[in-house]
Amino acid sequence: MQLSERLSLPLPQIEARLASLLPSADFEPQALAEAMRYSLLAPGKRLRPVLCLESARLISDEATGVLDAACAIEMVHCFSLIHDDLPAIDNDDFRRGKPTCHKAFGEAVAILAGDALFSLAFEVLSVINAPATRVLAAMRELSNCAGVHGLVGGEMLDILKERSEPDLGTVNSIHNRKTAALFAASCAIGAQIAGGTEDQISALRNYGRHLGLAFQIADDLLNETGSAAHIGKSVGSDRERGKQTYPAALGIEAARTAASAECESAIASLEGFKNPELHVELARYAIARTH
Repeated sequence: MQLSERLSLPLPQIEARLASLLPSADFEPQALAEAMRYSLLAPGKRLRPVLCLESARLISDEATGVLDAACAIEMVHCFSLIHDDLPAIDNDDFRRGKPTCHKAFGEAVAILAGDALFSLAFEVLSVINAPATRVLAAMRELSNCAGVHGLVGGEMLDILKERSEPDLGTVNSIHNRKTAALFAASCAIGAQIAGGTEDQISALRNYGRHLGLAFQIADDLLNETGSAAHIGKSVGSDRERGKQTYPAALGIEAARTAASAECESAIASLEGFKNPELHVELARYAIARTH
């Protein structure tokens, strides 16, 4: 089976559960519900929830509660995208080929929709059908990757270092927090909910971190060399804003080499797992994709 087909298998289940966890379309205030649904249910690859589900599968075929954990992760990811796109941060007009949340609903509604999704993620995660110790570990993992040590801290560094001389150490620091942290948490949370050992959880967290960096380098390269029609958002915007990116710090060819190295490090982290083929293919896909 092709990777795209394997990745698409859990998508109907993920999409249906996301829709059911959100406020209904007639919820009041309606604008908030509409903005949350518009952003979270926009078509996407759902890589993070798929990573959560597939990492759980590497541990156990009977990981109850993992679907809701995967949906909580996607809510946090969506919150970060809504806020990143705002005029005060990245000022992007398009996301996944559609107007960004603030372009469709206004800045105030977009801010509150992101806040609401962030809150809902932890509400969903807190009541999943799994042993309390596993739920607590997952909540700690997600909160750590979302806050000052993860997404928010990475975004702050990204803003502070705009227009600065490109520096590889700075780029790594930003994207270990901003991108890799949520990939790592997605894998670790799947393993935690499934009852994995500390070694298994650590190995999958490590896999996710390397995968996230490979994915980010590929994103940076697409922003330089891709087309808006393929990637669903503006190209060349990173350079225009003076962002700290891998191509800016390394050059195009060296950035491609770095992406390949992260891919191989991710794959090496899977040693000892049975049937990790999907994780291996995902690592290779991360650097070969065109959008």
